[in-house]
Amino acid sequence: MPDFLCQTVKTAGDWTVALGRCELNYDDRFFRRKIVTTTDNQSILVDFPQVISLNNGDALVTSDGQCIAVHAAPEDLFAVTGPNLAQLAWHIGNRHTPCQIDGDRLLILCDDVIGHMLGHLGATVTKVVEPFTPEGGAYGHGRTHSHEHGHSAHHDH
Repeated sequence: MPDFLCQTVKTAGDWTVALGRCELNYDDRFFRRKIVTTTDNQSILVDFPQVISLNNGDALVTSDGQCIAVHAAPEDLFAVTGPNLAQLAWHIGNRHTPCQIDGDRLLILCDDVIGHMLGHLGATVTKVVEPFTPEGGAYGHGRTHSHEHGHSAHHDH
């Protein structure tokens, strides 16, 4: 039996005090219903009315109004650098690959096919383990089901 039930979320900046903390990777922050475990081993049944994409800094709200902080967990990524970073970002975006723009580098999930393509375009691709907080969708909608089900994401345009 879960320790808490959460059916709502507060966005980063809309809450202050956290009862606990959970660390979820990029894929694990996109769901409708599941059990989440906090860093101090409390279990939370999270049950939203629809699929949601949680962002680093959001908070799950328990049935009694307390907040559980959501943090992006470190995961395997490619750090992409090179003199033509804008062009590299275009090629990443053209393939609907989630991308974190981080100063003089781009971060993407490890994908050997994309990494190989970027290398051919003059990029330096380095494996790193860091939290992943990519940019939202072009229209501010964040992720869609196309990410999970392999359909073309062109329907968003």
